[in-house]
This record gives sequence, structure tokens and C-alpha cells, in this order.
Amino acid sequence: MTDKPIFDRIRKDISENDVVLYMKGTKDIPQCGFSGVVVQVLDRLGVKEFKDVNVLADPEIREGVKEFTNWPTIPQLYVKGEFVGGCDIVREMYQSGELQQLLKAKGVSTNEAA
Repeated sequence: MTDKPIFDRIRKDISENDVVLYMKGTKDIPQCGFSGVVVQVLDRLGVKEFKDVNVLADPEIREGVKEFTNWPTIPQLYVKGEFVGGCDIVREMYQSGELQQLLKAKGVSTNEAA
């Protein structure tokens, strides 16, 4: 497979930001329920500073991020350059405490005591 320029943009986003959420809409105005759930989870964990990338505003990134991760759906959450998952995975990890442990292990500041 040939590397695509869009992959460079994605790598730049996920390497320069501790937490990146590729989503439909923005963290202030999610335009899909699944994206909204991930924003709520991050908010509950006190992760206020994260880069949100609105895939609806950029069809190239919308398709590129799916190909980059080989993951067919949006939203997609990255923590410290590592793909965590989509809405269901993030919700399950949050409910089990695994997401809190991951954020702590990666050194991402949260408001929640672990």
C-alpha cells in the first residue's frame, strides 16, 4: 500500500496532541450521538484539553482516518498516538475503569482520582 499524504496529517495530529478525537462535529457541538458519548466520557474524566477533528468538514480526513486505523467507523479516539477505539470500546473501557488506567499510565491529566 502506498502511503498517502492524509496519513501524514493524521500522524502529525496524533503525535502533537496527547488526546485526539476524530468525530462528527466538534466537542462543543457534536453532530452524532456516538461522537457525543465519547466527548461526555472525556468530560467526565476531566480531559478538557484535546484536539477534536470534525470529519464532516473534511471528507479526505473522514475517509483517511478509517483507512489509517483500518477501523470503519467514526468517532475514533487516540491517546498519546495510540488508537483506543470508537464509541462502544471507549464506553466499555470507561465503565470498567480501563480507560482511566490508560489515561493515567499515559500521563494524561484528568480530574478523577484513580
